Amino acid sequence: MKFFVIFLFLTAGLTKASVAQTKIKYINASALHIIGKLQEKAPAFQRLDTASYPGLPPAVKRLLTQSAGMAVVFTSNSPAIWAKWCVSKAKTYDNMTSIANKGLDLYVRKNGQWQFAGVGRPSEQCSQYQIVKNMESGGKEFLLYLPLYDELFNLEIGIEEGSEIMPAPNPFRKTILIYGSSIVQGASASRPGMAYPARLSRLTGLHFINFGLSGSAKMERPVAGLVAEIDADAYILDCVPNSSPDEITQRTSYLVNSIKTRHPKAPVIIIQSIVRETSFVDLQWEKRIKLQNESMKKQYDSLCQKGVKGLYMISADGLLGNDHEGTTDGTHPNDLGFDRMLQKLLPEISAILKKHDVL
Repeated sequence: MKFFVIFLFLTAGLTKASVAQTKIKYINASALHIIGKLQEKAPAFQRLDTASYPGLPPAVKRLLTQSAGMAVVFTSNSPAIWAKWCVSKAKTYDNMTSIANKGLDLYVRKNGQWQFAGVGRPSEQCSQYQIVKNMESGGKEFLLYLPLYDELFNLEIGIEEGSEIMPAPNPFRKTILIYGSSIVQGASASRPGMAYPARLSRLTGLHFINFGLSGSAKMERPVAGLVAEIDADAYILDCVPNSSPDEITQRTSYLVNSIKTRHPKAPVIIIQSIVRETSFVDLQWEKRIKLQNESMKKQYDSLCQKGVKGLYMISADGLLGNDHEGTTDGTHPNDLGFDRMLQKLLPEISAILKKHDVL
């Protein structure tokens, strides 16, 4: 027994020594290629240079400093990947995992497909974590998704000393802008790469930009101007969940016409609000969601009657399935809910994009 204890102690010592001997070289992620921004000139880990848009609502400006949908693309031959990063002091939302809220999500391309590789688990305001280890030798292409619901102040990617790391080109083509609510931003996916805009990118090879604004996708005129200013091949409007029936009636036409005036050939796809699970037991929510979706259908029909071309609407029917298991909190999809959304959205969006030579 005494010999066994000594053996375990020596083995543990050797393990710690071998780990200690691994030398890590860190590089600032801002020196690599960051995709998913609304503007290239935006600060390294923010979607927009909000200082250039003083007219935006304060909540919108704050949310656009969060890195939802952004990712670092790089190549490396390192057998292991580490990360060091700092986020804000804000608490993790109670309907999200800390990994989705403040962590990192790494994918590697294998046999032409993006495959999950590991996560960066946040521990403090500033964290350090080994995301993946013991990978096969040779160069590999990586996609590191950034936090969905926090501002990222600094990010360094670590590789084994003697290995190389280089920026990689954007693996996705074209630009599809998705303007919408917390569901677009990513609540309540389990990790950043599971938000539905990110999954659409990996499934189609197109660059879906996450313009999700938690609780604040209300089609205000300054925001409509910003949406129209962004040069995209197609626009998806998933903002019904945040907009009241009156706001939908008063603002939809201005938003759609603003986009069409600047981008007449680009298709615009409107998605009705998911039917929140709470609405099956809460009669006030049932009434509100029904009015929201009816208001958007009226606006869509009116715009089509007025001759707006390239305008489409995807109905709310079946977006979360029918077994009432697709949300985390009655409103925000869990991973199962997002998968069901994609089962409906992917074929319909793909057909529209093909029709307009985008896909």
